[in-house]
Amino acid sequence: MGGERILDRVALALTHALGTPPLLIANDPEAAGWRSDLRLVADVRPGQGSLGGLYTAVIEGPAPVVCVGWDMPFVSAPLLRALADGLAGHDALLPWSPRRHGVEPMCAAYGPRCGEAIAACLEAGDLRAVAFHASISVGILPLSELRRFGDPDCLFFNVNTADDLARADGLWRRLESSR
Repeated sequence: MGGERILDRVALALTHALGTPPLLIANDPEAAGWRSDLRLVADVRPGQGSLGGLYTAVIEGPAPVVCVGWDMPFVSAPLLRALADGLAGHDALLPWSPRRHGVEPMCAAYGPRCGEAIAACLEAGDLRAVAFHASISVGILPLSELRRFGDPDCLFFNVNTADDLARADGLWRRLESSR
């Protein structure tokens, strides 16, 4: 499973979940060659980390948006659809996560009110991906519902290193053979 295949899987999951190809938010000079079928958008406010990417997605994407880190190859279309559908009544809907924030901000649905709240955090220099949550209504997809879509450790597995890529390839093979 190479980097291109990871992006292909994420793009396919988003397209199946939402019915349209996703935006690709990336600042890498080589990003234009990653997927020619995706609209490439550079960060509106470069150098602002993940929160800058979320801001760009909320500003540039059709409201509401479902954001997924392109390094999460095991996120499923049904989970993404559930996030999009569950946004009613909240400005953002995030799945529960065992990670330090208790939610997974890089796999979540964000409504239009998030733009202003994120901009305020960027202006204040608070670049945490969850910095703006105190200013909006946040819903959390609980673990009991999240498990309907798979093991959270697998769903939110990030590929950031060559070792992660090798582990993802092994996991992919196990998942494929169990089908």
